[in-house]
Amino acid sequence: MHRILVLHGPNLNALGTREPLTYGHASLDEVNRRLEGLAGELGVEVECQQSNHEGVLIDALYRARGRAHGILINPGALTHTSVALRDATLAAGIPVVEVHLSNPNARESFRQHSFLSGAALGVVQGFGADSYLLGLRALVGHLADGDRP
Repeated sequence: MHRILVLHGPNLNALGTREPLTYGHASLDEVNRRLEGLAGELGVEVECQQSNHEGVLIDALYRARGRAHGILINPGALTHTSVALRDATLAAGIPVVEVHLSNPNARESFRQHSFLSGAALGVVQGFGADSYLLGLRALVGHLADGDRP
C-alpha cells in the first residue's frame, strides 16, 4: 500500500476561521478527514501533519525518505519565501504535489512566485479544499503508473 505524507504549512491550523472568503469554511480537521476518506477509496494511506515552523516541515520532508511514496504539501506562505523548503523537497527524492486552497496567481503580486513549484511533480490550486483531493488523486495516479518525476 502506498503511503502519502500530507504536510500543511503555516496558518493552515486556522482553516475555517482565517479569511474564509479566501480559504473556505472547511477546518483543517475536515480537510484531513476528507483526505483520509479518499485515501481509503484509492487504496492508499495518508499521514497528515501541520506546522507553523519551517524547520519542522523540512525535518518531515527528510524523514519521509524511505517511509512515504509521495508527498502532498501546502506550504502556505513559505511557498513564496523558502529556498530551504524547496531544497528539502528536492532532497526528499520522492514525488511531491504542491497544493493551494486559493489561486495565488489571482492574488497579490508577492504571492505569484512559488519556490516549490519547480521541485514539484505538479501544482493544484484555486479549488479550495478540493485542491487537496485533486492533488491526492493526481499523486496516486502517478504512483500507480510507476512514473518518475
